[in-house]
Amino acid sequence: MSTSPSASSPVPVDSSTAANVDQAELDKFQALASRWWDPDSEFKPLHDINPLRLEWIVQQAGGSLSGLNVVDVGCGGGILTEALAKAG
Repeated sequence: MSTSPSASSPVPVDSSTAANVDQAELDKFQALASRWWDPDSEFKPLHDINPLRLEWIVQQAGGSLSGLNVVDVGCGGGILTEALAKAG
């Protein structure tokens, strides 16, 4: 057992626990990685709709994200997260 170096207080980390990694899933997403951020790839619809999602979130936040902390849970690959960070 060790502690997490990034935590403000020691958090036990059980190194004896087996990793929960599906190599096939890792390989699948690795194969997509080079095209994920290309707005002209097969992921174009995600890039196209992102400004609408961002606008809706900003409106719900009162018109600005400045000074706010946002937790993006379940966005997938970070396309929305990047836009949120740039917005404030």
